[in-house]
Amino acid sequence: MIIAVDGPTASGKGTIAKALAAHFGLPHLDTGLLYRAVGRQVFLDGGDPDDAGDALAACSFPDGLLADPHLRDEATGGLASRVSIHPVVRTALFDRQRIFATQAGGAVLDGRDIGTVIAPEAEVKLFVTASVEARAERRFREMQERGSNSTLADIAGNLRRRDERDSQRAVAPLVPADDARVIDTSELGRDEAIAAAVEVVEACLRETGPEGA
Repeated sequence: MIIAVDGPTASGKGTIAKALAAHFGLPHLDTGLLYRAVGRQVFLDGGDPDDAGDALAACSFPDGLLADPHLRDEATGGLASRVSIHPVVRTALFDRQRIFATQAGGAVLDGRDIGTVIAPEAEVKLFVTASVEARAERRFREMQERGSNSTLADIAGNLRRRDERDSQRAVAPLVPADDARVIDTSELGRDEAIAAAVEVVEACLRETGPEGA
């Protein structure tokens, strides 16, 4: 069984995906981390994230970079959004994601184009969303815990710009798959959001029957 979890930054999709993986005993991949690693590598190389050549060169980042705590920084998230618009970058990372998605037994992947591009055959497709205001407040609290001095207004502005880039890019834009189940977490707490997602997945499994699992 493949579970695809898509949605914008700070919508709760990562938390939901991890919880679903634990609940159903499946491996989990945060595909956004791959793009953050590319963005971070561009920065370390002194390159330009808006240059397709520099971004492609950064796709050969060492696996150890995935453990870099700077990948969770707001600045790195912005770099990830910028490098992800390049078709050559998305092509370079496609195979890695497909191999993970199609492994025996299934998997849970979260990102922005899992249900539309990476695993369109996924048995379950979720699109997790929330208002910019709710997402900004969540990210603001996260950044405060890390000692960041980012303001709520700055974070909200960054989210709006990233949403615009992600939804309007020519290749693999951030849009719900036609058959995705939408979960709005604006008014939901962590446990409520997870419970709603588990309920949706179990409903999908009941609809498809054993052969869909």
